[in-house]
Amino acid sequence: MSRLLIILGLILVVVGVLWPWLAKLGLGRLPGDIVIERENFRFYFPITTSILISLLLSLLFWLFRR
Repeated sequence: MSRLLIILGLILVVVGVLWPWLAKLGLGRLPGDIVIERENFRFYFPITTSILISLLLSLLFWLFRR
């Protein structure tokens, strides 16, 4: 269990460090991501990005289990 938490923590750190470059790739601005902008309000719900990241992580965990 502690090994899994350490790996997840390291993955989060790597993603945090790489986020500026990932943003340039368009991650977070995919079609299907919901953005509502008003005068003093901005709501952003990255549903497509979340699904894509979930599929990628599921594939990685599946590969690690094998």
